[in-house]
Amino acid sequence: MANKKEAYLYISAMLRAREPRMLSRDKAERMLEAASFEDCAKLLTDCGYEDMSQMSAKEIELALSDRRGAVFAELASLVPDAAIVDIFRVKYDYHNAKVAIKAEAVGSDEGSLMSPSGRVAPEALQAAFNEDRCRDLPGRLGAAMDEAKSLLARSGNPQLADFVLDRAYFEELGDLAQQLESPYLTGYVAILADSTNLRSAVRTLRMGKDVAVMRDALVPGGNVSVERILAASTADGIAPLFSGGLLSDAAALGAAAAEGGAMTGFELACDNAVMAYVSGAKLAAYGEEPVVAYMAAVESEITAARMILTGRLAGIAPGVIRERLRELYA
Repeated sequence: MANKKEAYLYISAMLRAREPRMLSRDKAERMLEAASFEDCAKLLTDCGYEDMSQMSAKEIELALSDRRGAVFAELASLVPDAAIVDIFRVKYDYHNAKVAIKAEAVGSDEGSLMSPSGRVAPEALQAAFNEDRCRDLPGRLGAAMDEAKSLLARSGNPQLADFVLDRAYFEELGDLAQQLESPYLTGYVAILADSTNLRSAVRTLRMGKDVAVMRDALVPGGNVSVERILAASTADGIAPLFSGGLLSDAAALGAAAAEGGAMTGFELACDNAVMAYVSGAKLAAYGEEPVVAYMAAVESEITAARMILTGRLAGIAPGVIRERLRELYA
């Protein structure tokens, strides 16, 4: 136990020392206001990124994916509980599963869309899928892939297959949080599930779909149960379910979005609620909280960097990009 505490003290101190170099709102603003895309990209090198000033959009995506993968690999080699890193890696396993299943459905090779940031290398996941060895994949992933593949073959509806994988993803997040016996991680998984379910409920209502469609889209593990969301089943009924916590702003915006209002501010508020939860880890001296917060911050940073760089490269006005930026940890 002493060695574990010492390990977390060391890792927490190391990550705290890195925080000043991370992408802050001020640094992001300077990237937005840079005279050119090249100048914008060079500013990101101050945060430890490679120089992407001469890269295409595809090359930028690959560079950012490599950055994420390197952070995950480094932390997995340091933390006493590797499952902490898996909380973040598992998302990319399920993303790759969706890519593999859809590629088979349309008869194309979509390998370039897979991410290297998961627990399973994309090539190994694809091989397991092609050779009917999904049972060899970790956690709930293999069984979920088999179920999604079968459902897609029967229904021809890729969205239903995605819903199967989404539910399995959140079930696996819950498994990992329970394994780690961490209240903070349990809370992190819950805010992710609540944010996902609020989005799904709003989109379902906005499209005029019925409760059966909403039921398929909802995931387990949130503070607000699936049953309570289904029982409410209207914009006015669902918003109050989320109004007492970090998602209160998103809930208010969601009620308007469900009736045809703007989605951008609502989506932004959902993401900001998750970052607000993560930012609470700044009060923790050591333990899994700083590690989880750092990985979430890296994810947020990479999302912002991608949005700014690809937006500036495409000639999108800085004001338009600014409106879509999420809160940053640093």
